[in-house]
Amino acid sequence: MWVLFAFGSAIFAGLTAILSKIGVRNTDSNVATAIRTIVVLLFSWLMVFIVGSQRTLADVSSRTLLFLILSGFATGASWLCYFKALQMGDVNKVTPIDKSSTVLTMILAIVLLGEEITLLKAVAMLLIGGGTYLMVHKKKEATSGVTGRALSGTGSEKTSGVTGAGPQSNLWLVYAFGAAIFAALTAILGKVGIEGIESNLGTAIRTVVVLVMAWLIVFMTKKEKTIKEIDQKSWIFLILSGFATGGSWLCYYRALQTGPASVVVPIDKLSIVFTIAFSYFVLKEKLTWKSLSGLVLIVAGTLSLLF
Repeated sequence: MWVLFAFGSAIFAGLTAILSKIGVRNTDSNVATAIRTIVVLLFSWLMVFIVGSQRTLADVSSRTLLFLILSGFATGASWLCYFKALQMGDVNKVTPIDKSSTVLTMILAIVLLGEEITLLKAVAMLLIGGGTYLMVHKKKEATSGVTGRALSGTGSEKTSGVTGAGPQSNLWLVYAFGAAIFAALTAILGKVGIEGIESNLGTAIRTVVVLVMAWLIVFMTKKEKTIKEIDQKSWIFLILSGFATGGSWLCYYRALQTGPASVVVPIDKLSIVFTIAFSYFVLKEKLTWKSLSGLVLIVAGTLSLLF
């Protein structure tokens, strides 16, 4: 059953990236993250009360609570980096790097959680790592601005990092790798944190931490004044992306609770398939044979972990 939840997480995560890309087009990325988190928080606590796990809140141990809080901070940091990268770069530039957290998560699961390493897992890591390299290498060359024009806007938005020259044009790369590192830490801390606790309740507790962190960043950077400038279309897509994220989280942590992190996480990262497909058909972002080959390697490496 955990396999089905893991695939459900991948589908919702794929939708999240596309909806968020549209939502942050004319919105500060930190403000967008904070707004989305409100939706995720409401969604996650609604599920808590539906399944009745709020009655076990008093039984949560201090150790579990600590790791859930740490996981929440890692998630918040990953989100802030991810949506900043999405705002500056194309979806099919940012997503492959973000999904490279798969390999790091597998390594951490083996080292820190004592999960077994097999020849199959080693081969899978090589395939996923090689596929990610092919996709990132292709994207680093694509600086002519051919991709992502459909929704990248004009003026300052367009020159904020998608097509421009100089250091700023590659700044999305730094944020994307930051998102991957924090995402890997999120999975490991979350795996420990949800032991002995109902998965929906664990997700809801973590979301509270993310919400507090996100809004602190907004007020520290004095971006709260930009909320009134958000257009109706951006509001709609930010809210929809919040629901998609909520669905992804609920499936992900349900799978992580009963399945091995070194397998659940790679399946979740198959969201790259849905993300790339949507970015091609909806955002009109281009996909070369090199990046397509990389995508095939990532999928092959992920699916091999199921056997």
